[in-house]
Amino acid sequence: MPERSDTSHGFGRVLVAVYAVFALAASARSLYQLIAKVESDTAVPYVLSAVAGIVYVLATYALATDRQRLALTTISIELAGVLVVGVLSLADPDLFPDETVWSDFGRGYGFVPLVLPLVGLWWLRRSRPVR
Repeated sequence: MPERSDTSHGFGRVLVAVYAVFALAASARSLYQLIAKVESDTAVPYVLSAVAGIVYVLATYALATDRQRLALTTISIELAGVLVVGVLSLADPDLFPDETVWSDFGRGYGFVPLVLPLVGLWWLRRSRPVR
């Protein structure tokens, strides 16, 4: 019997677990930043952290429930976000006075935010149903 490649088995479970950790970390961090540290000149990075948290929550849900289209959309948004924020944070550090999940391509998180969407997209391609 061929090995199942959906998120209910093997590597798919690991990927869902990593996304769940990032969903919790990004959401908790952004909530703390928005409550305790937000000022008018620092609101943008904290809102971006909240967006990252929401994207990770949706991607976790989509991967855990094998909703391929939603997973593709959220992981693509994640990749675009980490690339855009990464470039902007390096080009103009004043835009991001405090570190976010995606700033500097996720350097504060060991560059996992940069690698994770690439792995997620690879997994979606590998596990898509055969037509």
